[in-house]
Amino acid sequence: MNKRFEFSVTAVRLGRVLSLATGAVLAVSALADDAVPALTTPITGTFAFQQTLPDLDEDMRQQLGFGRGLFNQLWNSAPARDTTLDGLGPTYNQSSCAACHLRNGRGTAPTRDGQRLRGMLVRLSVATPEGSVPHPVYGDQLQESAILGVEPEGRVQLRWVEEARVLDDGTRIALRRPAITLDQLKFGALDDAETSLRIAPQLVGMGLLEAVPAATLEALAATPRPDGISGQINRLPQGSGRLGWKANVTDLTQQSAAAFVGDMGLTSAWHEQENCPPAQTACTAVTFEFPDVSDEQMHAVALYQALLAVPATRGQDDPAVQQGAALFEAAGCQHCHLPQLETGPQALHPLLANRQFAPYTDLLLHDMGEGLADGRPDGQANGRQWRTAPLWGLGLVPVVNEQLDLLHDGRARSVLEAILWHGGEGAAAAARVAGMSAAERAALEAFVLSR
Repeated sequence: MNKRFEFSVTAVRLGRVLSLATGAVLAVSALADDAVPALTTPITGTFAFQQTLPDLDEDMRQQLGFGRGLFNQLWNSAPARDTTLDGLGPTYNQSSCAACHLRNGRGTAPTRDGQRLRGMLVRLSVATPEGSVPHPVYGDQLQESAILGVEPEGRVQLRWVEEARVLDDGTRIALRRPAITLDQLKFGALDDAETSLRIAPQLVGMGLLEAVPAATLEALAATPRPDGISGQINRLPQGSGRLGWKANVTDLTQQSAAAFVGDMGLTSAWHEQENCPPAQTACTAVTFEFPDVSDEQMHAVALYQALLAVPATRGQDDPAVQQGAALFEAAGCQHCHLPQLETGPQALHPLLANRQFAPYTDLLLHDMGEGLADGRPDGQANGRQWRTAPLWGLGLVPVVNEQLDLLHDGRARSVLEAILWHGGEGAAAAARVAGMSAAERAALEAFVLSR
């Protein structure tokens, strides 16, 4: 192997250092699959992301059935026979969780200009001397739908702008980035707004990520790494952020509550007000009985997501996957996409506690360069920082959702495109991948898609 590809990496697990030498990616993968089989599912078809952990008792299976039903529920905007499912809106983006996370998978990016967003949204904020805050007229995301008698806030028009990238061997790769226009705005222009296009991620393994102790994140953030890499915790009033594209949420209950109110306009004990800034008088005139989502319902939805099983790794005997594992480490990808983490004793279910697993993330923020920057701070994350995205299950996303659509805005249609967009702390790894042969890049992609 070329000397410029030889690296070592240290990963901190619960305060102690675990040294990973060449070939450790395969060893860690095998350890995760063999030591904790109850955390994975062998299902690889359309329903791969809808499998829950095995070994659950009948009472827990009933609770998960309740949570699954709520996750797929179309919420009502007017009183219906079951008033526990009322409260949609007055403005909203979708009427169910599953509308964004189809089969618990990713949102899908538009394939042509002018298509309506599906499983995507636009975050909004304005800059103030104290930091970024929700837009005073439109709130913290643009609502493209509304109930009868209330107007939607506006529409998002997305077009793709392509640019060519020439790799070291002369291969030309077409990269695309999104350009959005906000039109049909009902309450004035948004010229002063900070905007960020986001795509819904797949939901497998969320309970494991939630259960990684804060002490682990602190140790990882303090660990020196090559290539100028320095992970940062998004420190929030509620604790250490670990979920979301910018690690702006600490746990699944908070994330569920934020999605209920932000995407569907459903209030709860966590968010008592609908998406109705004072300027939207028709919206503020609508009243619903509080809360729209009960504590029991919120807990059920969070628990359902927590106990979704991760697809087992595939193709471990494939020589290309084995070569790709070595190339993954040689490029330095594992410095951020950490192969192994461990949960602590506190988890939403005992099956998730004190478990080793292989998510390929450090759950920390990293500067990804200007090419991926949205210019929109979120908590302590600045406009160039993004949380390291887990890699598990990526190879099954096209099976579940028919499109791959990687990165926070769905711009990357392949693993290679996603890598080539890496700048900032990821620039050195991206340059090494650009310097590989076509066969090596194919092997690297095969490895990533086998996770």
